[in-house]
Amino acid sequence: MSDDEQAGGAGGDAPEEPAGGRSSDDDKHDKRERHGQDDGDSGRENSAEAEGEEAEKEKERERERERAAGRFKAYTRDPLAEDEGEEGPTDLAAAARTRRAVRTLFEVGGDLNRIDRSYINRAHIGDNINLLLGARRALRSGPVPEDELRRLRRAHVEPEGYVRLRTALRARRLLVLGAAPGTGRTSTALSLLDEVTTPTADGPEPVDRVRRVDSEGGIRQLAETLDGDGGQAWRGTGHLLELSLTRPDALPPDEMDLDELAAALARREAFAVIVVTVGSAANPLLAGRYGMLCPPAPTGELLTTRLRERLEERTGQAREGDTPLDELLARAERLAGGDEVTEAVGLDDLRPAEAELLASLLAGHVVGDVPYDDLLSGCRSIAAGQAQEWFAGVDRALTALPAEAERADLGRARSGTATLFHPVAFRIALAVLGGASHSAVAAAAHLLTWELSVQSDPDSTPARPLFCDDPEADVALSRAHLSDGKVDVDGHDVPARLIYYRGSALPSAVLTELWDRHFPVRAPVVRWLRLLADDPRSQVWMRAAVAAGELCVRDFDHGYTELVRPLAESTTNRRLIFAATTLDQAAGHDSHRRTVHRLVGDWSRKGTASQRWTAAWALGYGNAAATTDDTLDALARIGVRDDGELVSVASHNVVRLLVLPDAAEVLARMAEWTHHKREPYQDLGLAATVRLSLTTVDELLMDPDAQLDDSASPWGDRGDWPVSLALAAIRPGLVEPMADLMWTALNTARSKDVAMDALEELLRSAERKDGTEWTRPGLAALLPALATEEHDRRRLDWLLRRMMNDPEKPLPEPRARDLWWLAVDPEERPRRESTREEERHG
Repeated sequence: MSDDEQAGGAGGDAPEEPAGGRSSDDDKHDKRERHGQDDGDSGRENSAEAEGEEAEKEKERERERERAAGRFKAYTRDPLAEDEGEEGPTDLAAAARTRRAVRTLFEVGGDLNRIDRSYINRAHIGDNINLLLGARRALRSGPVPEDELRRLRRAHVEPEGYVRLRTALRARRLLVLGAAPGTGRTSTALSLLDEVTTPTADGPEPVDRVRRVDSEGGIRQLAETLDGDGGQAWRGTGHLLELSLTRPDALPPDEMDLDELAAALARREAFAVIVVTVGSAANPLLAGRYGMLCPPAPTGELLTTRLRERLEERTGQAREGDTPLDELLARAERLAGGDEVTEAVGLDDLRPAEAELLASLLAGHVVGDVPYDDLLSGCRSIAAGQAQEWFAGVDRALTALPAEAERADLGRARSGTATLFHPVAFRIALAVLGGASHSAVAAAAHLLTWELSVQSDPDSTPARPLFCDDPEADVALSRAHLSDGKVDVDGHDVPARLIYYRGSALPSAVLTELWDRHFPVRAPVVRWLRLLADDPRSQVWMRAAVAAGELCVRDFDHGYTELVRPLAESTTNRRLIFAATTLDQAAGHDSHRRTVHRLVGDWSRKGTASQRWTAAWALGYGNAAATTDDTLDALARIGVRDDGELVSVASHNVVRLLVLPDAAEVLARMAEWTHHKREPYQDLGLAATVRLSLTTVDELLMDPDAQLDDSASPWGDRGDWPVSLALAAIRPGLVEPMADLMWTALNTARSKDVAMDALEELLRSAERKDGTEWTRPGLAALLPALATEEHDRRRLDWLLRRMMNDPEKPLPEPRARDLWWLAVDPEERPRRESTREEERHG
């Protein structure tokens, strides 16, 4: 586009489109045209009739070209358009970002297995360490031995706000302490009672000054005991009561009961701490005058204290020449902070029992009793132990209720199944949807709560209170944390509160425990995952698909039968992508890769239409066949079968393969298809070529960064670039084959209109709306290879003029001029003669 040409084109009418080059469609009619001409020459007396027939044939050929162009345009549609409407927004880019985010939650040594056995009740590590890893046992009623209190004084780590708790207990004599189980709440309660009941220098020491009280009797019984005939014996004592409110029929004490107990304690100069689990049932207690929350102890200080205690026990009889205690402690702390141990533990913070276990393992290793492999194995068992504790005997209270049918409140207790199951449902939902918005996880948890309740008691309709949720309790009881982030809504990022587990090991541990040890739960979880597959939000259905793949690794027979195959036979594309993503996640594990290869290969050859669609999408991930060549063969089988019924999905997944290292092989195969003698192969190659310009990197549902050894991937800031321009910018060696493919699409009758529109989109992407550079480096690499001939330049000139004269989105002339000179060699720019004034001033 010369300067003179631009000046004339900008102000005039839109130019006529240049005649296209010779196309494959036109070749089909050459012989018929020549034959019609010969007939006209031999019968001049019927020339008018022959011309009419020829005109009619030409009209029919034009209609056929239009139909072929229309069919080809359908091949380049969004694969999810059928689900969302042709003009509806696609969520492929959002789904791709979700998949990249969630896959990191399950990348633990390339396998879901974090421990050798999913259930460990007792582990013998080394020669001298015997560690209890099972669920915590209930404490019996009775006095707390002084030896235990002395050890507690030495080892207890005060949580933040401990002084405030002690002050409140001394002032009110009664404290309701709320915290999640395992956070050290009982140790804190005992430490508080130990301090406030310590006798003064001149005062008598009470007998059994700290006692545990059986929770069966409740608060009223404790108050009656203090005021009874033998109550004088409890003067100055401290009482620890762990109150369980998790049973469906459990009711919290009211404020009057607490006032009565506080008065009885004051009369005996005694103290009491009531420990409760945070949640909706305990909220009235914690919101009252006696309630306070107990924060967990800091992990660093807790681990250091436990390490010193364990090492002191082991070095108490140290001989001369042994390693000093401080050096052993420093070595253990360095080991604890190392990458391998940190990854093996997989928890952001440790609870007291977990810190004690880790301290024992580290101490055993630094003194030579625990091999390093056993140390890592023991570290991995910590998260598994937490998951086991969360699920062990959750509904035992329900199974015991039918034997007590004479109880009048049986119906009410059975109706509380939803309340009982909600905490475990929330943990499962968080394992599957970690990183999604808090509201999405909470809603999914309620769906799963319903499914669990129906499975547990199919004859009753689950009852779930609508206004008794406690989001803070859900977070605390699930070891979760909230953070500010963004979620995708119809292609736009909006602020949201995201929720994660406090530790990368917990999602895998929860799914492993759930799938390997609780078989009755599989049926409701499978139904729930199918519901999530229909959720329109990418942050939900994509995360569920990845988690379903991890569950298939645990038991592929069950996962395939109950999840993959039913979803792969669905009629909605989103369900088919769900099934394909599940297969790809399973293929990421060495143990199941060959199985997935055989399954996808069979579907590509003899599967139903929906199974072939699913297979095509699974192949696009790059893991569903042994080699890239096998992948392309399978995609070709799917794309050309039944007159190209699935060309759209096959071509899209061919483009997805271009982020892999074998992109040159993919482009070469596309070129072979465009020159194939069969039209379905040509359509497959041409459709994939057009998609190169219509598809952005983010929409590939791939993780380009993971394909490169360098973590600082050049794809990182090009997520919204068309694939062709991104490849041109970062892999210059692919420019020529891409330009050849685009030239073929632009010069083929049935594809040229769509290809021209795609080229226009590329040109418009050079700059963003605010004028900042966007894909200009990619255009600078690709356009010169696309405009090497005069005919190609005339076509580019025509397209730029059309863009400049577009009534809705006119391209400014300076930008059109800049794009022209990106394509044309600067040496060919016409030289302008210097003016006299320029010559005078140099």
